[in-house]
Amino acid sequence: MTPEQYVQDKAAASGSSFYYAFLFLPKPRRAAITAFYAFCREVDDVVDEVTDPGVAATKLAWWRTEVAQSFAGQPRHPVMKALMPYAAAYGIQARQLHEVVDGCQMDLDQTRYLDFPALRLYCHRVAGVVGEVAARIFGQTKDETTHYAHKLGLALQLTNIIRDVGEDALRGRIYLPVNELQQFDVKAHEVLNRIHSDRFIALMKFQAARAHTAYEEALALLPATDRRTQKPGLMMASIYRTLLREIERDDFQVLNQRVSLTPVRKLWLAWRVQALGRV
Repeated sequence: MTPEQYVQDKAAASGSSFYYAFLFLPKPRRAAITAFYAFCREVDDVVDEVTDPGVAATKLAWWRTEVAQSFAGQPRHPVMKALMPYAAAYGIQARQLHEVVDGCQMDLDQTRYLDFPALRLYCHRVAGVVGEVAARIFGQTKDETTHYAHKLGLALQLTNIIRDVGEDALRGRIYLPVNELQQFDVKAHEVLNRIHSDRFIALMKFQAARAHTAYEEALALLPATDRRTQKPGLMMASIYRTLLREIERDDFQVLNQRVSLTPVRKLWLAWRVQALGRV
C-alpha cells in the first residue's frame, strides 16, 4: 500500500465530516489536507484506542520523534511520507504538528478542566492549530484568515465536546469546565453516570450558546478575499452547526446516544456551500 492510499483509507474510514469538505478541493490540496488529517487521526487514536496510559505516552513520544525526523528529511510512517512533499508548498511547520501531539498529551495528563481558559488551550492545540494548517492548505492569501481559522477551530471543537459528552464520560473524561458544572449545579458523577436532568440541559444550552458565538465570530473574521478559497472550512461550519442545532432540538440527549448527520445530508450541506458560497 502506498502512503497516499494509506492516508486516503485513514480519512475515509474515520467517517468524519471533514472528508466531505475535502472532496471539492483541487487534487494537490486534497492530497495535502488528507495527509494532514490522517496525521491528526493517528495521534488522536493513540489516546482513544490505547488503554495503557504509559504505552500511549510512549507512542506520542514516538510521534514527536517522527515529526522531527520527517522535517529533517527522514520520514518513516506512511502518513509523514504522504504529508512531507506538501510541507514547504503550504507552509506546514513542525511546530504545528508538535502542538497537535501536545493537545493529545493533555488527554493523557488530565480528565478535567477547571475553567474555560484552561479548556481553550486544549481546543487551541487540537483544533485551532488544525484550522491554521488547513487554512494554508486551502489557499489563504490574508494573514487575518489565520484568526478566522483559529476561531472556527474553537467552534468545531466546542461542538465536538457537546456531541461527545456521553462517550467521553465512558472514558472517565469531562471536558465541560468544572466551574461551569458548579454554576449549574451539575455533579461530575451525574455526567459520568450519564444522568440527564433539567440542570444538565441548562448547562448544555450555555455550552451551545458559546459555540454559536464562536461560529459567528469566525465568520465575521474571514476576509472577503479569502472566502472562496476557504470554502472547505465553511462547509465544516455548515455541517457542524447543523449538527449542533439537531442536538439542541433533541434537548441535548447526548449522554446516552451520539447524534449525527447522515452522509447524504453532509454531502448536501457541503455542496450547498460550494454552489452558493455561504453557510
